[in-house]
Amino acid sequence: MRFFIASLLAATASAHYTFPALVAGGSTTSAWQYVRKTTNYQSNGPVTDVTSTQIRCYELAPGTGAQTYEVAAGSTLGFTAQTSISHPGTLQFYMAKVPTGQTAASWDGSGDVWFKIFEQGPTISGGSLSWPSQGKSSVTVSIPKSIPSGEYLFRVEHIALHSASSAGGAQFYISCAQVKVTGGGNGSPGPLVAFPGAYKATDPGIMLNIYYPVPTSYTPPGPKVWTG
Repeated sequence: MRFFIASLLAATASAHYTFPALVAGGSTTSAWQYVRKTTNYQSNGPVTDVTSTQIRCYELAPGTGAQTYEVAAGSTLGFTAQTSISHPGTLQFYMAKVPTGQTAASWDGSGDVWFKIFEQGPTISGGSLSWPSQGKSSVTVSIPKSIPSGEYLFRVEHIALHSASSAGGAQFYISCAQVKVTGGGNGSPGPLVAFPGAYKATDPGIMLNIYYPVPTSYTPPGPKVWTG
């Protein structure tokens, strides 16, 4: 019995994942070099409470020593998924500009400061859902060309929906990297939201049964995407 329970726990943990490193220009940084070390860096477990401050960056502790990565506006940047995105669900990227007088290394990302730059729901065809991010070992996005230059928090979020038929069943896998955007423009990112605050546990993109009856449409939670 002990062996069975241990095997079950190991299998469950192996199905979970983290986003520990940045991917840019065909290269991968070291784990937690520019990404704030997350609470699940060992367990790989998810956040399930959308009202918790952990829904913001899932940080192990403030000031974990991450460096700030320089990236040009308009270029591609992303995260590795360790070991891979094993669950079905929606992928989203957010950014938040660091206020004047603070740095990406010290700022906590609180307040109505986050704007969405990417969302990816399922392909719905033939009575089934197909999730493009499932099985991926890395995910990337283009930094909007007109985003103002400066320091930002860069947040990846994958919402696993395999157990999301009741409130609190969705699993959030999150990381925040510290970046400095160069060569930006004069865009006005928005709408701006706060974490926690942007989501409710009962939002239709968070609480749903993806298996039966199979949804005929899906809208990711949160604000509209700012395209820049």
